[in-house]
Amino acid sequence: MALVHEFENSGNWLFRRRGWLPVILVIAGIIMMYLGNRQALFFDLRDEMIFLSVSLLGEIIRIVAVGFAARNTSGRNTAAGQIADDLNTTGLYSIVRHPLYVGNFLMWLGPVLFLRSAWFAVVFILIYWLYYERIMFAEEQFLRKKFREAYDGYSEKVSSFIPFNFRWIKPSLPFSLRGVLGREYNSFVNIFVIFALLDFCRNFFLTEKLFFTKMWIWSLAGAAVIWLVLRTIHKYTKWFQVR
Repeated sequence: MALVHEFENSGNWLFRRRGWLPVILVIAGIIMMYLGNRQALFFDLRDEMIFLSVSLLGEIIRIVAVGFAARNTSGRNTAAGQIADDLNTTGLYSIVRHPLYVGNFLMWLGPVLFLRSAWFAVVFILIYWLYYERIMFAEEQFLRKKFREAYDGYSEKVSSFIPFNFRWIKPSLPFSLRGVLGREYNSFVNIFVIFALLDFCRNFFLTEKLFFTKMWIWSLAGAAVIWLVLRTIHKYTKWFQVR
């Protein structure tokens, strides 16, 4: 098999299973906390607010990308594979070709920083790079086949992940709050679930007692209430269905 086809096939395989990467990272992080320097894990409000802010910045990037994106693009097409009815080239897509993966990187970087391990952060960056490089390759192969010269011209002007060109193009569509709420409420609450889980394990490893730090239990409770409201709306109404 030619290398280009091998990359595309493996990228599509990883694309359909990309939701498992956070689970693997959380398990690895818990193991690292247990085996590593536990004294570095003591609660520090300033540091942990910074870690949370990094993750929330990633969620904001996702919100902006999804909110201005055309329907059947920038989605969670895990089961169906690649889907793109239109080519997004405005808004955040005029800065980088894969803003959702930039957002994901920051969302997961927050919990990685929580572990206070430089080597684990470096390993995370390398794994993320290798993992998502294949996924981005497969996505771009799909877009090149579908949009041909339009995508080639776009990709020549806009970098894939790290922004080098800051030529902002105003979004061509209005911001869809309903679309964002319907598609991002799981990502939002997952941030607080992961932080709370790491906090719970950290406290047990340090004290051999089962408890959450107040900051994280109250943060998780607030996020859970928001999730429950949005989940109820999503399940029992059609309010999140947008044109």
